Amino acid sequence: MFGAPGSGKGTHGRALGAIPNFFHCACGDAFRSLRPETELGKIFLQYSSQGQLVPDKPTIELWQRAIENSIRAGHFHPETDTLVLDGIPRNLGQAQMLKDTLNVVAVFYLTSAKRENLVARMQRRALKDNRLDDANLDVIRERLVTYEKETKPVLSFYGKELVRRINTDGEPVETFFAVLKHVVTLR
Repeated sequence: MFGAPGSGKGTHGRALGAIPNFFHCACGDAFRSLRPETELGKIFLQYSSQGQLVPDKPTIELWQRAIENSIRAGHFHPETDTLVLDGIPRNLGQAQMLKDTLNVVAVFYLTSAKRENLVARMQRRALKDNRLDDANLDVIRERLVTYEKETKPVLSFYGKELVRRINTDGEPVETFFAVLKHVVTLR
């Protein structure tokens, strides 16, 4: 799942992950589950509170740990499950670091023509999901700038043939239907 903050990556990634033989892994959820007093928790808070990306090395380490824990717990079966990534890779450095680890078969690029839709979704989830990094308008603006500058170039890393563009300006069920139509073509 790929897109700007507030585009619906988490919503549609979780829904796809609820289907048998799909496993949703949200890097942001892994970061938010950290205890704030841990070294990695402090790093996450330092960067996320400013709308910036956590540096590549700790991000990749946390992601690998989350995947390993999911395998050990029996939630993710790499031999049979399709991994639905959400929030990683977030920049070209991370894409490069993961190129030998991941076999990317599609990039679902969730887009919105209306920036105000993204902002409204982030503000709603700040309250609903207790995501303090989404409560401040200055942080939201910085996150959107960071996305344009650092994350969006990842699309060119994977190439046009893997990118499936999906508009998220309609109802969530319409967006998920569009995601499912693309999933069916991959199977």
